[in-house]
Amino acid sequence: MELMAPVGSWESLAAAIKAGCDSVYFGIEQLNMRARSSINFSIDDLAEISRRCQQAGIKSYLTLNTIIYDHDLRLMRQIVEAAKANDISAVIASDHAVMNYCRRVGMPVHISTQANVTNIETVEFYSAFADVIVLSRELSLRQVADIVRAIERRQITGPSGELVRIEIFAHGALCMAVSGKCYLSLHSHNASANRGACIQNCRKSYIVISKDDGHELEIDNEYIMSAKDLCTINFLDKIAEAGVSVLKIEGRGRSADYVDVTVRCYREAIDALRDGIYTPEKIDDWMRRLSTVYNRGFWDGYYLGRKMGEWSDTHGSKATERKIFVGRGVKYYNKIGVGVFKAEAHPLRKGDRVLIMGPTTGVVRTVAEEVRVDDQQVETVPQGALFSMPLPEPIRPSDKIYKIVEA
Repeated sequence: MELMAPVGSWESLAAAIKAGCDSVYFGIEQLNMRARSSINFSIDDLAEISRRCQQAGIKSYLTLNTIIYDHDLRLMRQIVEAAKANDISAVIASDHAVMNYCRRVGMPVHISTQANVTNIETVEFYSAFADVIVLSRELSLRQVADIVRAIERRQITGPSGELVRIEIFAHGALCMAVSGKCYLSLHSHNASANRGACIQNCRKSYIVISKDDGHELEIDNEYIMSAKDLCTINFLDKIAEAGVSVLKIEGRGRSADYVDVTVRCYREAIDALRDGIYTPEKIDDWMRRLSTVYNRGFWDGYYLGRKMGEWSDTHGSKATERKIFVGRGVKYYNKIGVGVFKAEAHPLRKGDRVLIMGPTTGVVRTVAEEVRVDDQQVETVPQGALFSMPLPEPIRPSDKIYKIVEA
C-alpha cells in the first residue's frame, strides 16, 4: 500500500520524507479544503516542492478539492497549468470543472472524498477522469472490498490504462458531515467548509435551552458533534485484505511532529504486514506513540460496521505529550556533531527530551544528555543563554528547539 502524508508547511514536507512516506499531498492558494487551517503554499513553491519530492523518489499530489465558482475558474486553470509545468504527480479534485480542465491539458487526477463515491457505478463514471479514487469515509471495509473486487472483475481502467486504484483515509480527524460536506460554519459565520474555511463549530461545547420554560442543560459529558479521530493501525491487516491501494493520513493543519510520528508508525505497520511481523505488541507500541501527538481520542470510524457514537469528551487535543518552545538554532558544527542554540523562552535541563523542527531539517528527536554553556557542562541552561549539545544529525540556524513534557 502507498502511504500518503499530509503536508501543510516546509517543516512537514521534510518530516514526511524523512519518516518514510511514499507520497505527499498539499494545498496552494485558497482552492483547497484546508485554506483556513493550514499555512498552504503558493504557486511559486511548486517547483521546489516537486524538486524535493522527485529527489526523494516520492509522488506529489496537489489538492484542488473545494467547490469552484465562476470567479475561481481562472485561478483554477493557473494552478492546474502550474502543477503540470512543474511535474506534480496528480491533482486531487471534487469539482467537475477541475476534472474536465485536467483532462483537457493532460494532468492526472485523483477523485477527492468530497465527491462522495460510494458504489461501483460511480467509480466507473469517474474512471474517465481519474486513476485513483478516494472513497467516501462512510463506507465499511466490506463495502470497500466489494468495490475493489468489482473493479477487477469489470477491468475498470483509468486514463493511464491501469486498473483504478482505491484510496481511503487511515488516520486523523473525522467530520460529522457526510464526506466533509458541512454547512454549519457557513450558516453561522458565512465561512464555507466546502471552500476550505471551516471554523469548526462542531468541536465546541453547547448549552441546550428549553423553549417552554427556559431551562438550560449543559452537555458536558460529550462534544456531541465532534467525532473522535480515526485510527486504523490496529486493523491494517483487514484494510490490506480489502484491496486498498493507498492509505491517506489526515492532518495538513497539524505540526511537523504530528506528521513525523503518524507517518513513522504507519510506515512501520505497512512494512510489518509485508514482513509477517504485524503483532499485537507492535500495535500497542504504535498506539502509544500515536497518542503522544495531537488527537481527540481514537476510534475505527465506519470501517468495521459500527454505528456512529464515538464522540470526543474534551475540547482540543488528548495528546499524552506536549512541546514547550525553548529557543532557536544558531550554528551547527558538522565535524563534531554539535549544535548551538539560544534559550529564548524557557530553560533546558540535562536529561530533557528534545524536539527540533525546521523547514529543511524536518523533525529531529533526541535527549539533552550533555549541555554546555560557555563550554562548561551544566545541569540547567538558563533562559537567555547560548548553549551547545551533541546532536544525531545536522540542524540549521533558526530551527526551533522544544522540550517534550508529559501533558
